[in-house]
Amino acid sequence: QVQLVESGGGLVPPGGSLRLSCAASGFKYPLYAIGWFRQAPGNEREGLSCISNTDGSIHYADSVKGRFTISRDNAKNMVYLQMNSLKPEDTAVYYCAARTLNGYCTFGYRDFGSWGQGTQVTVSS
Repeated sequence: QVQLVESGGGLVPPGGSLRLSCAASGFKYPLYAIGWFRQAPGNEREGLSCISNTDGSIHYADSVKGRFTISRDNAKNMVYLQMNSLKPEDTAVYYCAARTLNGYCTFGYRDFGSWGQGTQVTVSS
């Protein structure tokens, strides 16, 4: 059973940086994608970035392109989201999720079957 645990959230001033971590385990097969999503109160869950073991691709939503960077350490089964130039509108609960059906990236949250518990990111002065 796939398990995902996020960490690294917190309070940061506008313009600041945070690095989120996602510890992933329990994959039956080595082909999967890990996505980062966020959800603010009253909003739908938004796909931010995705990295695929299946084809090696990396994808970013326009809202975070140039500010956020996704990376992975396969030896440690970790996926990271480096977030720079944070804005108040980045405030949300951030989740990592795994897609194991075919391991290709998508930003549709319904395509991901395993989710972490989420970590709060608050950008405020």
